[in-house]
Amino acid sequence: MKNLFLILLICFGVISCKTPQKANISNQVSKVEQDTVRIANDELEYEIIIIEPGFNTWLESIARPEGYYSQQFLETRNNLLVTEWNSRVLQPQKYNPSLYEMQIDYRPNIDYGYEVNYKLYNYFIYFQITHKQQLTGFTPRI
Repeated sequence: MKNLFLILLICFGVISCKTPQKANISNQVSKVEQDTVRIANDELEYEIIIIEPGFNTWLESIARPEGYYSQQFLETRNNLLVTEWNSRVLQPQKYNPSLYEMQIDYRPNIDYGYEVNYKLYNYFIYFQITHKQQLTGFTPRI
């Protein structure tokens, strides 16, 4: 009787541990959708799409809140960070081309607005922390 009970308990444990494959696929799709940040302005005809696992969650929970930095601060830092980023994109033999895939067309004479500068700056901070990179002389910190 005890052996039968143990066998049933083990069988139940094995069966209950199995999760359906369909749920895993939907969770993966959901994570990709949650980790996609789109920044666009149809009037200026620009669009930035950031697909980085964990960035959206990091932006909402760990990054400094909107309004913490001034727009001028963000524009100045973004100009420096984009310049270094683009430099690294053009040097695939020196920098990992899977990290620095595309150039960013960021022009300091265009007013992209606060939201774009805020999200772009925070993406650079997130990127530097998660990939252990340093784009400028400023240490990335939150």
